[in-house]
Order: sequence, then structure tokens, then C-alpha cells
Amino acid sequence: MTTPRIAIAGAGIGGLTCARVLQLQGFDDVTVFERESSPEARQQGGTIDLHADSGQLAVRTAGLFDQWRSLARFEGQEQRRVDHVTAALVEHEPAEGDFRPEIDRGQLRTLLLDSLTPGTVTWGLGIASAAPGGEVTFADGSRATFDLVVGADGAWSRVRGAVSPAQPEYTGVLFVEIRHDDDAGLLELTGQGTMVADGEGLMIWSQRNSGNQIRAYACLRARADWKPSNAELLDLYADWHPSLTAFLHGDLIHRPLYSLPVPHTWENTPGVTLLGDAAHLQPPLGVGANLAMQDAADLALAIAGHGVRDGVRAYESVMLPRSVGFAERTNPALLEMVPERPIRV
Repeated sequence: MTTPRIAIAGAGIGGLTCARVLQLQGFDDVTVFERESSPEARQQGGTIDLHADSGQLAVRTAGLFDQWRSLARFEGQEQRRVDHVTAALVEHEPAEGDFRPEIDRGQLRTLLLDSLTPGTVTWGLGIASAAPGGEVTFADGSRATFDLVVGADGAWSRVRGAVSPAQPEYTGVLFVEIRHDDDAGLLELTGQGTMVADGEGLMIWSQRNSGNQIRAYACLRARADWKPSNAELLDLYADWHPSLTAFLHGDLIHRPLYSLPVPHTWENTPGVTLLGDAAHLQPPLGVGANLAMQDAADLALAIAGHGVRDGVRAYESVMLPRSVGFAERTNPALLEMVPERPIRV
């Protein structure tokens, strides 16, 4: 039997997990196409918690559980909530058990990359579009046909159009990210994991990453195109405790949050399928990376068990209702977490 040719769009953790599990299952004609020029072309984001019933299962399926566990920060499960006016601790969930330890996204991606057959990822060649039947057009204008094209290319997927006309919609919530390196005061306030403070429609959310780095986020309802300066942001938080507004000093990265319409489903399309954010973009409330890795492992195992065509059908029959169920909860949860303020910017 001829080994199917499988193309995966996107070298994020979902696409790489799919490639790894496929290779473990004996599929040797798998190529990941990534538009970025190298693994170091872009900073890979902050910390993610891998859940025992989804992300960790995918890591086990990929044969990387022990390596992941050596990198995971179990102390990162600590959760702290502080009062926005006094900065006093009002809720505390200590780090216990091993259900959702943290790992830097970059560390997890490197672990997956290093596990692949050399040459699996083609860097600097993104898939510009896909069509039913497995035909793709690359960013350089060249074309090729595969037995299966897997869209693992994120929120603004170029593959999605082959199965669905849906496009991400702005949620109304803006995150402004500020990074800090080895700041003793902010590390103490954050603790070993995550700290949140909220009041009057504003939130500050900080997370400890490895190497004593912190990523903090100012969260509020705002226009998608609003890019506040440091002074404007500090003015919004003027009534907050100074130890909390200290998180807001630094270079600002504006991140308007988008999600796909709910429910987002499609009819099975020969030669094309989706996983992760390409299939079910949702607010960043702890499920996105886990679902992407679960999707990836499930898809690879379904293909190994049933072949490409029937395997994709089996995968979609489970993945689509699962993702809709999560999206029906996470989208309202975001708006509840960051409510409307009297004056919206």
C-alpha cells in the first residue's frame, strides 16, 4: 500500500504534535509547511498549562511524557487573586497535584520539533490556500496535491477556506501585554503561577514564566484598533494600588481577542481538515493549546486506524462537537470575566 502524502500547514504545537504522532504510527511522507523562516523567527508566547485529560494525553501519545515532565513547572499551578485597591491577597489556590502544570510554549515547541524526523518542517514556505481534494497553493505560487492537507495554521488559517467561509470575529476584549524580567516585587506579587486582580471592568493578569520572567496583561473592553500609550493605560488604572500598576510599565503589545462563530462546523471535505485554532479559535482561557494537541493526536490515531478518508470522518465526528461545547462556555466566560465599563475606549 502506498503511504499517503500528508501536508500540515503550520509549525505550532498542534501541527507538530500531529506530525510526531503520524510518524510514530509509521507515516513517513509527512511535511509541515511553515511560512516563518526558522524556529527562531518569532517569540513563541508565554506559559501554557497542559491538562491531564487532554494536553498531557497528547504528550503521552507522542511518546514525550517523561521529557515534558522534566520541563513542566508543577509549582506554576498556584493561583492568586488580590484586591485591586490594596493589593492584599483575597484568594489563594496553592499548587497541588499534577492536573495542569505549566510549561513555556517555546520549550514545548522545541521538544516537539526535536522529536521529528530531520527535514519534516519546510521553513519559509507557507500554504497560501487549499482546495477540496488536497490541492494547495504555496506562498511562492507553486502548487502541489496531497492525500490530506491539515490546517493547523491558527486563527487566520489559509486552509480553513477549503471547508468553511467562517472568519474570526472580535470579541470586544483587548489584552495589552507587558513583559518583565527578574523583577523581585512583581515576582513576589505574582507568586509561582498566576495572579489576577479585577475591579470596575478592568483586570490585570500576570503569569510567571521560566527564568523568573513575567508576562502581564491589562484586560479591558475596547475597540480592536485602540492602542493605548503607557500614560493612557496608567490613567485608566489610576485608582489601583501602585504595586499592581507597576505591571503596566514597559513596552506594550496590543492583543485584541478574536474567536470563530459558535458553533463552527463544516461538512466533511475530501482531502482537507482542520485542528486547533484554525478549527475552533476561542478566548485564551486555558483550553486552546490543550484542544489543539488533543485534536492533533486524535487525528493522527484516527488516520492510522481507519485510513485517511475514514479517519478524518471519525476525527471530525468527535472533534467538532467537543470544540463547540468548549466554545459555548469560553466565549461567555470571557465577557463575564471582563465586563463592560461605564466608559468604553
